[in-house]
Amino acid sequence: MISPSPEAVSPVRKRSIVIGGHKTSVSMEDEFWNGLREIAAKSKRTLSEVVGEVDSTRDQGNLSSALRLRVLSHYQARAQQ
Repeated sequence: MISPSPEAVSPVRKRSIVIGGHKTSVSMEDEFWNGLREIAAKSKRTLSEVVGEVDSTRDQGNLSSALRLRVLSHYQARAQQ
């Protein structure tokens, strides 16, 4: 098995964010944080609002996974345009 080079691996970053009036921590790679910021900017919402929406509509799983899936969905939809 070939391991990726250290330059190819983005470290997971833990950030605190306020959603629904309470503070929580979310751990994701920088690329996903950047994707969420782009989603927020394009929809003229704050990062907290986007994360709160994902949090309130997820069926199961942890918040980090749900956020990654939201970013993936965003870019898949954009690629189909």
